[in-house]
Amino acid sequence: MADELSRHLELDTPPVQISYLNEAPAGVATHPGSVPSVCTFFAYGTQSAFVAPIVQHEDCEIGAFVLGIPPKGELGTRLMGTIGSMQKEGYLNPGEEARVPHNAEAPRFVAYGPLGSLPFPPTGVLIFARPAAAMLVAEAAESGANAPPVPLLTRPMCSIMPVLNAGAPVAISLGCTGSRIYTDLGFDKMVVGIRGDQLQGFVERLGRIVRANRWVSQEDSARKSKTPGSFHAPKN
Repeated sequence: MADELSRHLELDTPPVQISYLNEAPAGVATHPGSVPSVCTFFAYGTQSAFVAPIVQHEDCEIGAFVLGIPPKGELGTRLMGTIGSMQKEGYLNPGEEARVPHNAEAPRFVAYGPLGSLPFPPTGVLIFARPAAAMLVAEAAESGANAPPVPLLTRPMCSIMPVLNAGAPVAISLGCTGSRIYTDLGFDKMVVGIRGDQLQGFVERLGRIVRANRWVSQEDSARKSKTPGSFHAPKN
């Protein structure tokens, strides 16, 4: 499935498996230390498999809140300070933080790695995709019978995982400035999330949608080439 996702969506990096765990898994390396943001773990997960105890996520006060870590003590003080600064600068509206998706309870451990590199199922799979690939994802997700609309999320990017964990089969995040800095995501990518137990059915639908879009592309390209008045972007 990882190979199919990479091929159909023309990915630059592997899909990342994220697994919430209550016990430390045997045979999986522990990350050597903390990171400046939870989404940094997402980026490292494109390169190798590892597990991080929940305490290693607490240096990122926003990400810790999203994961479901209670905002108490020093962590809570940092969280309220960050929210206050963001509101003062006009980045957050008053009360907006209360609407940020977050887990009701934090896992004890979180495992990350390229999809297929870990010996247990994913809670969610994240993909750093171009907008055209995200289009295909949304079409595939909504092509099933009685399929719900795909949620389109904004800041913070890490909130895509609680949305999947709460039951959304697929979600798309526009990301946030912080996540683009911490993950070197750039400004040409979006984040696609697939709930782990929905992955197989989604990959099957994606294959059909990719083939259908290939046919549409051929038909529309032929029509454009034969139709007077068609637009052609100027070449640099």
